[in-house]
Amino acid sequence: MGIKHKIHRSVIKLEQRDGVLQVVGGNSWYSYVRDPYHLLLTIPWIGFFAIVMGFDIFLNAVFAILYLLDPNAIAGVKEVGFLEAFFFSVQTLASIGYGVMNPQTLYANLIVTLESITSLMLFAVITGIAYTRFAKSASRVMFSRVATIHNYNGTPTLMFRTANERKNNILEAKLSVYLMIDEVTAEGQMMRRLHELKLARNHSPVFLLSWTVMHTINESSPLYGLSMETMERLHAQILVSLTGVDETIEGTLHARHMYASRNILFDRRFVDVIYMGNDGHRYLDYTHFHETVAI
Repeated sequence: MGIKHKIHRSVIKLEQRDGVLQVVGGNSWYSYVRDPYHLLLTIPWIGFFAIVMGFDIFLNAVFAILYLLDPNAIAGVKEVGFLEAFFFSVQTLASIGYGVMNPQTLYANLIVTLESITSLMLFAVITGIAYTRFAKSASRVMFSRVATIHNYNGTPTLMFRTANERKNNILEAKLSVYLMIDEVTAEGQMMRRLHELKLARNHSPVFLLSWTVMHTINESSPLYGLSMETMERLHAQILVSLTGVDETIEGTLHARHMYASRNILFDRRFVDVIYMGNDGHRYLDYTHFHETVAI
């Protein structure tokens, strides 16, 4: 039974969701049950507070039982029961010290010493994890829902849009785009291959508003000669990865997006989002950011 259960955990299920091949349960907080650190970083805030409170109650209950092993351990109350020992542990663990209850035996002082050391380590770990959760910055980088393929300067070109929703500066922004596709080797072995797509411009010193990404489909392109039907049959996907430095927090920014073959539209182009106003200034209208028109 144990061997079968181990084998079952080693099997990872893959499925198509909206045309994108994904790991079932991947990147979800409950997938880190066997990894406490990542679990505490990914679980929703209400779950994080529940775990912290539950562990705090459990720890105080354990120390309360230890105090009760010595009937004379705690002074300041007429009769020491579980509740008195529990709340004495709460005061000790949190370094509150109201001055009503206090340890009066050597055994009690030893337990207080152990509990104070435990509290130092516990609060350091919880504070560090809470700060890490709070300091995690969402990229707020938007990608167009679809990508298009149409002639640009007489050559078929893959295009999609990305925009910085925060309207601050992303410094030294770099884009990497890959084609993920099923291939069969000469020996008949099926493999999931990753091909890099060369971009007309993959680097921007300052990414502020919008960026139209372009890949020319020529003879050297992995997309050359692929039709919509072929891409769907080979489960083709376009993986986009963007990195840069958020000028506001001076931290590294990461954003990722995936285009399934059904989200790649042929012979369509994006609607213009930049226009000239009557006052002579340029305006960027995100209302039509995802829209395309037929050519």
